[in-house]
Amino acid sequence: MMEEHNAESGMATAEYAVGTMAASSFAGIILWLVQQDWLKDAVESIFKNIFKM
Repeated sequence: MMEEHNAESGMATAEYAVGTMAASSFAGIILWLVQQDWLKDAVESIFKNIFKM
């Protein structure tokens, strides 16, 4: 049996654009955070405390 496709199925081009912008913005924020010294120090401190136990 074939499924019926209506005009509302899937994402429209504008929705793809918004989704792509959101994903790339999120990736940019993550990259910026990873490069920050305070985040590196916090992660290092967390792991040192975990392995100290």
